[in-house]
Amino acid sequence: MAFSCISFLLYVTHLWNRVAELQAQMNSCHRLSGGKAFKGLQATDDNTSFGYGDAASRTIALYAVVFTLITPFILYEYLDYIPRIQNLSKRTLHGNIEEVPLKKRVAYMIDVCFSVYPYAKLLALLSATIFLIAFGGLALYAVSDGTFAEALWLSWTFIADSGSHADRVGTGPRIVSVSISSGGMLIFAMMLGLVSDAISERVDSLRKGKSEVIERDHVLILGWSEKLGSLLKQLAIANKSIGGGVIVVLAEREKEDMETEITKLEFDFMGTSVICRSGSPLILADLKKVSVSKARAIIVLASDENADQSDARALRVVLSLTGVREGLRGHVVVEMSDLDNEPLVKLVGGGLIETVVAHDVIGRLMIQCALQPGLAQIWEDILGFENAEFYVKRWPQLDGMRFIDVLISFPNAIPCGVKVSSDGGKIIMNPDDNYILKESDEVLVIAEDDDTYVPGPLPEVHRIIFSNTKKSSKFPEKILFCGWRRDIDDMIMVLEAFLAPGSELWMFNEVPLQERERKLSDGGLDVRGLMNIKLVHHVGNAVIRRHLENLPLETFDSMSHWRILLYIQIPGLLPPFSLSGIYNLNACYPQKIQSHLA
Repeated sequence: MAFSCISFLLYVTHLWNRVAELQAQMNSCHRLSGGKAFKGLQATDDNTSFGYGDAASRTIALYAVVFTLITPFILYEYLDYIPRIQNLSKRTLHGNIEEVPLKKRVAYMIDVCFSVYPYAKLLALLSATIFLIAFGGLALYAVSDGTFAEALWLSWTFIADSGSHADRVGTGPRIVSVSISSGGMLIFAMMLGLVSDAISERVDSLRKGKSEVIERDHVLILGWSEKLGSLLKQLAIANKSIGGGVIVVLAEREKEDMETEITKLEFDFMGTSVICRSGSPLILADLKKVSVSKARAIIVLASDENADQSDARALRVVLSLTGVREGLRGHVVVEMSDLDNEPLVKLVGGGLIETVVAHDVIGRLMIQCALQPGLAQIWEDILGFENAEFYVKRWPQLDGMRFIDVLISFPNAIPCGVKVSSDGGKIIMNPDDNYILKESDEVLVIAEDDDTYVPGPLPEVHRIIFSNTKKSSKFPEKILFCGWRRDIDDMIMVLEAFLAPGSELWMFNEVPLQERERKLSDGGLDVRGLMNIKLVHHVGNAVIRRHLENLPLETFDSMSHWRILLYIQIPGLLPPFSLSGIYNLNACYPQKIQSHLA
């Protein structure tokens, strides 16, 4: 094939040289004759020479077209024989080595090109269009009487408008025109397909949440759990005073599913916009997609896995956040599942993050609420945004003032502590009355909203000396634990610190007796080292009434020092416990229990 191409080119060159020699001879004869005797012959020869040259060029164009049409079929048929001929000596020396056919290698290279380069399809279509224009123009020039420039223009018109070839005359021009028009229709069909695919891909990326979020001072939530609904509700209430805000949720779920779940909340967000994006918090590209470096606050939710897996994932998210090159503007709050894993996450995140062990916090709050009836309502009012809540803010006019004077400086707020800037932002609850507020110190208060309080002038206070009152002594108590938690050993230690000596803790659950001590020991609790409480074990199910009737519930009444602590399921935080256990308790002892369970 290479020999044929070289021979063809040499022959064409020879023909052009022959034409040039004949032209030179005619010019020489014209000069010798003085331009008189051969005047008529000169014109005739010039026309003949011009016609011969034009016919030769059209013949060359026709051969080029035929050669271009035949070459792909020859290559496709004999392409696999080329490496065999080249590697014949290697196969003779090294044996029969099987190689990948050249067709497959070429197809693989094309596949890789289209996969790696995003604009490869567009460039291929542009190349095909240019090739068809040039090839069609060359074919038209070979079968028509016009110039090559006119043939190129006609080729483009046939490609752009498939019906413009209808006025062609002659068999050759019509065949070439139909072929060019057919190729033009194919090219435009491919172009429409590429445009349609691009539009569909763009719409799908918007629908699936792949576009970038361009926001500033927004709240970013990483992860998805059952607590997200309550979290969004509280954030919306908090943003009500500023007319709303923006909350961005990044989770490994489909964007449509997340939006559907949020819509099911049926809650008025009061101007707050919730934007969902699908991605992984462990990938820096997805974090940049939600403008993590411009977020006002970042919340990392614990996953619905076991405690160790959830905390391991939280640790990996913290590592990803620390790897953001642009840095983080807002503070990061990470929800942990196990108190033992908290130091490791703090060590990795440093001063960048704050950790909240929700499981441990809920357990401590439940113990406090059990020991102090009515405390649950107080926690609900303070820890939510519906009523009064905690706020930390700096007031320059309070610098140099004693904390005892700060206590009476807010007519519409209650100061509770100080955030000390010189100690790395450590918060001191109820500091000494003589503590002097330094520059950049912030005051922690309980107020209705962040814009409802401001320090005022010091009021006149009439000081009265109160006599020392004796603290009431603690009495032994009986507490009933219904159910079992993973961190029940930590809760027992909290009760050990609160209760008076001689108290009893009755543990009523379905865990076998022989396994309880082992589980408590594995959690780090020394049962024999308990000084204030005594563990009393019973096996049973609080949902079954006859199991409850076997308990001496009436003995949990000693003056006002009796408590019944029930573990009711809070989604994502506490183990499941049926509400029917409460109904059974009411059925057994309605007069004694209904008021406390209310």
